[in-house]
Amino acid sequence: MGFRGIDWSQVHQKRSNRPFYLIMGLFSRLYSIAGALRLRGYETGFLKKMRLPGFVLSIGNITAGGTGKTPAVIMIAGWALRQGLRPAVLSRGYGGAYGSKVFQVSDGEKISATANEAGDEPMLLARALPGVPVVLSKRRYPAGMYASKKFGSDFFVLDDGFQHMALERDIDMVLLDAESPFGNGYLLPRGPLREPLKNLGRADAICLTRASETESGMADTHLLPDVVSGKPLFYAGHVPEKVVFPNRQEEEPADFLKGKRVVAFAGIGNPLSFKKTLERQGARIIKFERFADHHPFGRREIDLLALEVKKTGADCLITTEKDWVRLSGTGASYPSISYLRVRFEILSDKDGFFEFIKNEIKRK
Repeated sequence: MGFRGIDWSQVHQKRSNRPFYLIMGLFSRLYSIAGALRLRGYETGFLKKMRLPGFVLSIGNITAGGTGKTPAVIMIAGWALRQGLRPAVLSRGYGGAYGSKVFQVSDGEKISATANEAGDEPMLLARALPGVPVVLSKRRYPAGMYASKKFGSDFFVLDDGFQHMALERDIDMVLLDAESPFGNGYLLPRGPLREPLKNLGRADAICLTRASETESGMADTHLLPDVVSGKPLFYAGHVPEKVVFPNRQEEEPADFLKGKRVVAFAGIGNPLSFKKTLERQGARIIKFERFADHHPFGRREIDLLALEVKKTGADCLITTEKDWVRLSGTGASYPSISYLRVRFEILSDKDGFFEFIKNEIKRK
């Protein structure tokens, strides 16, 4: 029971000359060379980019791990729908077992997939976005053409798209974690960076997430590289909305957690961020279990966590909404199981954030 394997979220914060880290550094160098060759291929036109018949907004990051892309996609796709646009979310469907070239998770009304087929994030997107189709493809272009032809979609939100250079986009928005935007500064696997920091020059806008959770209340921008100087910069936070008890079909406001004794667990890119969120809500954490990102929960793991609740007399067993998508398939029916629902909220110049998108739409 417990976290298995290497805790990459911790490795990616450390600088060390121990043999393990030096070996990882060699792999990082190989990763860097491969990435540079791929980028050069697209810059020279050797590798072709495709264009969808509509506006394409990419939400991505430059690091592995959680920067809050899924809540950001939910917010922007929902906004586009309210503006009278016809949005669709295009995702790779990481961890999904689907084998087709294009896979429809939702038509905006009915979800036609399981978490095992689609992956946890697309399922969460489909549940959170009534009226917005969610379509998967390893190459996003076929997914976008499918959504255009079948649903008339004209506004495409590209989930985790910064490194997906095969598709032209109108806005490349990069999310950075305000608490630790670049980890230890190394490329994968030694560090969390998917690309060198200079490649942030491709971004059209930067959004510092979890900005409300830093000690100063807003992130210090001195760590940002010069290549983003002058680009639109926004601050955002993940605001707890409610605690949902799905097996009891009950909901409580987020301040329900104040003073409550909880057993908590998370299998996301940055599990400790969830722990900090619970603590800021005033929860008393009796036990916290970390799992790998996208961890496939088994029934026995949930049984043992529920047993911990019983043994300690905790008020509830709580996880993230993304984790609930995966563990709901285990059949665990404990009434104490809950998840925390959060929303992505722009904290600075909210009007300017959406005006930036509107102006780019008008320009296109």
